[in-house]
Amino acid sequence: MAEVLLFHHIQGLTDGVRAFADDLRAAGHTVHAPDLFDGRVFGSIEEGFGHARDTGFDVLRERGAAVAEGLGEDLVYVGHSFGVTIAQRLAQTRPGARGALLLYSCLPVAELGAWPDGVPVQVHGKEGDEFFDEDLPAARELAATVPGAELFVYPGDEHLFADPSLPAYDAEAASLLGERVRSFLARVS
Repeated sequence: MAEVLLFHHIQGLTDGVRAFADDLRAAGHTVHAPDLFDGRVFGSIEEGFGHARDTGFDVLRERGAAVAEGLGEDLVYVGHSFGVTIAQRLAQTRPGARGALLLYSCLPVAELGAWPDGVPVQVHGKEGDEFFDEDLPAARELAATVPGAELFVYPGDEHLFADPSLPAYDAEAASLLGERVRSFLARVS
């Protein structure tokens, strides 16, 4: 089974992110889900963004990198939205990555150097999501240039659609995302 390092989205380590981690654990994977916000959870993306801005985006990214340093190298990195900025960076720059799951976001690969050979990746987002739409060109480029990369675009416009603790939750899309993620982890285990 895979060892997973999962980074939460901008609203914090919500009950929905915890449930996502628990679902992966129930499938037999070891999942580390650090709380980069020290227990704070926010009711909106804007509130979470304000907290991240006040704390410092680089400070939060360094917290995530420090967690990775305390673990082995054979990790699958999972990022939920803001967490993608940490997960993708680690997958691209830290030796031994087993894979990357980028949920609701994707950075341009060139910002972090080349995508490492043999590291599989999936990107998931909604076609009408204002945040994901900004990242969609980068996700399409990643899918077109990295062998085996997969891009899954779902109908709708909700951003954090797989988090059942938030109003944006879409049960059907979340179920399909979950199936695809579990299949991906089974392949990289």
